[in-house]
Amino acid sequence: MSVSATNWPASALDAAETAFAALTCEPAPLALDCTVFFSDAGLPQPVMPLPALRDWLLRHPRAYTARDEVWRELIRRARLDGPHWVVAAVGMALPALQQYAARLCEGYDGDPADVDAEILTGFLTALRDRADLTKPAPYASLCKAAWRAGRDLRLQRQEFLPVEDIEHVAPGSRTPRVPYGHPDLLVRRAVTLGILDPEDEQPYIDVRLGRRAIEPIAAANGVSVDALRMRLSRIDSRIAEALADGLLTGVASPESMARLRQRAEQRGRRRAGRAAAARREASRQHAAAAA
Repeated sequence: MSVSATNWPASALDAAETAFAALTCEPAPLALDCTVFFSDAGLPQPVMPLPALRDWLLRHPRAYTARDEVWRELIRRARLDGPHWVVAAVGMALPALQQYAARLCEGYDGDPADVDAEILTGFLTALRDRADLTKPAPYASLCKAAWRAGRDLRLQRQEFLPVEDIEHVAPGSRTPRVPYGHPDLLVRRAVTLGILDPEDEQPYIDVRLGRRAIEPIAAANGVSVDALRMRLSRIDSRIAEALADGLLTGVASPESMARLRQRAEQRGRRRAGRAAAARREASRQHAAAAA
């Protein structure tokens, strides 16, 4: 199936539907291998083309386990396995996204294509970085992000009040507020004090401050998702302890500096030891495979 530039849909959601149809048409529709699921999701086939899978989920709205398993796999693939799985994830959600667009466009005096675009942007942002695969109902979190994005666009059109002289509007509740706090500076100080190891600074900023998805960051750093999640959790505890002790917001004593430096050196030795053990194990497995 092909679509020329002259008849490509103007609506973002219609374009997504067209791209999904092209990706899943015969003779080789994109399919999901359901044997990777951790539980018996009750799906009728071990490998299902995405249109058939979407139809099955729509016919079984109470198949919560299946929906969660399918969407965890779709989100993981969209984050790690290339743009075609991003299109696949959007296509699987299109019935809900199109329903949101129809509801939000009721009585809307702007361009409906703008609502479509905002809904899709909200969905893609959550798909890329926001949805947490460790929590239940990941599909619901994606849909909520999409709905909020479209709703926010509608609300924006109601926020502007006409005034006679903008230069003489009294300051009040509409005056922009100064941002409070700079957590990135606290993270930088945590690195300086040895609370946070330098190689963990960017992953910590990406996941905790940037709220990016953990899966691509773990892959880029050569660790498992579980290992990175545990590492970040330990960093959370150390930063919380340092904040409680005033180390990140005040002056650290020489004794505190020495203690933190010693702990950082101990973590470095443990990490180096684990890395060396992993290299030895990989070498042993390679030698056994070659024998």
